[in-house]
Amino acid sequence: MVTVLVAVRDRLFVCTSDSLEPDGWTATSRLEGRDLECVAAHPSAPGRLFIGTRDGLSRSVDGGKSFDRHETQFVAEDSAGGRAVTRTDTTSTASEGDRVMAVTVSPHDPAVVYAGTEPSRLYRSRDGGDSWTHLEGLAALSSADEWSFPPRPHTHHVRTLAVDPFDPDRLAVGIEAGAFVTTPDGGETWHERPPGSRRDNHSLVTHPDREGRLYAAAGDGYAESDDFGDSWRHPQDGLAHRYCWSVAPDPGDPDRVMVSSARGARTAHTPRRANSFVYRRAGETDSWERLEGRGLPTGEGVVRTVLATIGEPGVVVAVNNRGLFLTRDFGDSWTQGDIDWSEGLEEETPRGLVALP
Repeated sequence: MVTVLVAVRDRLFVCTSDSLEPDGWTATSRLEGRDLECVAAHPSAPGRLFIGTRDGLSRSVDGGKSFDRHETQFVAEDSAGGRAVTRTDTTSTASEGDRVMAVTVSPHDPAVVYAGTEPSRLYRSRDGGDSWTHLEGLAALSSADEWSFPPRPHTHHVRTLAVDPFDPDRLAVGIEAGAFVTTPDGGETWHERPPGSRRDNHSLVTHPDREGRLYAAAGDGYAESDDFGDSWRHPQDGLAHRYCWSVAPDPGDPDRVMVSSARGARTAHTPRRANSFVYRRAGETDSWERLEGRGLPTGEGVVRTVLATIGEPGVVVAVNNRGLFLTRDFGDSWTQGDIDWSEGLEEETPRGLVALP
């Protein structure tokens, strides 16, 4: 059974199939009208789903059949012993009105979950979302006064999170916009803005077979690291559109990478003026090639594509405002998933995507 979770602005699609064939999919709509931002789940606990929304976090423990709303309360850290306690101090406790912009589940333990909010704060749960601890050091970083999200310049948010698959205590955080930061010890200490890092990270992704490898799709370009963000390289040859949104490495080859991009924010996010593309880079060259005419819609009217993998070599799932698509050959050819993608959804911009084998 393959499960694909697609978050658009006003609903979550839970899509399932017995195989990766284009037909045979079923799709159920959940959380309609909730203003979604992100989605996360873990293959070993596929029934537990986390959905970030503009008014808090929703969790399902039954694969999306039902959700608890505002029952998962963010709490601050107890100064005496570090345990989670409820506080009413809104300077350190996320309220129900806080936007949850990023959620990720640790690859080491499906009970460990990180959630990032707007304004930029970071929380961790060690019990599958029953209780949360505020990791206060993030907001205290020296660069925090320079963080700003252009559409709402008075604020900023945690846009993307990545846990090191080789070290459960190492976490990378992308602030939109202003900083790339990491912690080597579960949030006790932080390193901000290492040389060469991007400032407007939209997607940070690791590879399970390459220790230290980190990929960044950012508004200020693509970048990759082999030491979990301490240093970076910026292969740009052939990448004509450098406002990057989503990135997916080939599960079978960490040197093959796919990225979605546009000229800028105006042509990435709004269907009526969208013009976005998907590029691929093979391991034997640093040059990018644009994937066109292969079954995945790109170009005029297509918003930036969100990409995800399921752990099989060459297999990538993609979603944009034209529907759900899948490739088995890392982009050489694409097929569209047979789900009910109504005409109204062509005016939507996907917010999040998770694929579970």
